[in-house]
Amino acid sequence: MDHYYAVIMAGGGGTRLWPLSRKDRPKQSLKLLGDRTMFQLSVERLTPLFSPERILVVTSAAYAADLHRQCPSLPEANFVLEPAPKGTAPAIALSALAIRRRDPGGLMACLTADHFIGDEARFRDVLAAAAQVAGKGFLVTLGIKPTYPSTGYGYIQRGMALQTVGEWEVYRAARFKEKPKLSEAEAMIADGLHSWNSGMFIWRVERILAEFARQMPEFHEQLLGSEAAPESLARIWANAPTTTIDYGIMEGADEVAVIPADGLQWSDIGSWESLLEVLAPDEAGNVVVGGEHLGLGTTGSLIHSSHGARRLIATIGVSNLVIVDTGDVLLVCTRERSQEVRAVVEQLKQRRDGAGYL
Repeated sequence: MDHYYAVIMAGGGGTRLWPLSRKDRPKQSLKLLGDRTMFQLSVERLTPLFSPERILVVTSAAYAADLHRQCPSLPEANFVLEPAPKGTAPAIALSALAIRRRDPGGLMACLTADHFIGDEARFRDVLAAAAQVAGKGFLVTLGIKPTYPSTGYGYIQRGMALQTVGEWEVYRAARFKEKPKLSEAEAMIADGLHSWNSGMFIWRVERILAEFARQMPEFHEQLLGSEAAPESLARIWANAPTTTIDYGIMEGADEVAVIPADGLQWSDIGSWESLLEVLAPDEAGNVVVGGEHLGLGTTGSLIHSSHGARRLIATIGVSNLVIVDTGDVLLVCTRERSQEVRAVVEQLKQRRDGAGYL
């Protein structure tokens, strides 16, 4: 595993976790699941498999110093700075070039800083298995067994079986489907051939760069040119396409494999609703974080306060709400519509007095 590198993508702002997540305090720097930030948890679950020298972080210059303070064991040189958020495809290409400079034969696992993984030993085991498959030239993705017909996740259809590595079955990926309609999601779960797309990928550096050359040739050529002239990166980045690795590369790629990574206890902490999936509820099904709550006839709700014991939140006769109090902002919404918090952020961007709440 000396040529195996982990890349943690930690440049996103996490607008669906507003108002706790802000421009200067993105979700990867929040302690959402205990006394460690999401970024610290992401690094710590990797270190038994990857030494700190082989863990890279793709982020912005605005976040890099804070992330390095959180995990000082990571070399400062391992922070790959993207000039602006452009989606996961350009970020992965930039990190692949950074690895190729130090290890042309390297493999990379592309991970994110906002996942919850309950069984970390099992996670490391599937990453080790995926490296073996990627070493044969496959672009490998980890699939998650769906537990409900989500319209917020992408799906991967399994094709023919390829091999078994340890306990892990490996299949050819037949199709990617991003964020389907509810009826489509229900049908995909019913056929038993689909996994959620976890957004975690493993491949040889040269293999993924070859896909960029084939599918995003102009960006690939310009990015290679930036290695000889680093000062040109900002200009190249300004003209780079804004796209995810799923849309930009994976949907049109050849030789893609999927490993159903069942049993990881995985969740994408991308919204307030997702916190309710991983934090322990009380007897009424409520999750209370960081504050005092008095509930009469209150069920199935998330109450999150930044005030601790200094402010009591009382609720009467409500169910399935998300209540988040940060002092300057009070958010109240139904769990069903908690994904729409992003729309509030977009409206605040248009308001003259909105910047202070972002």
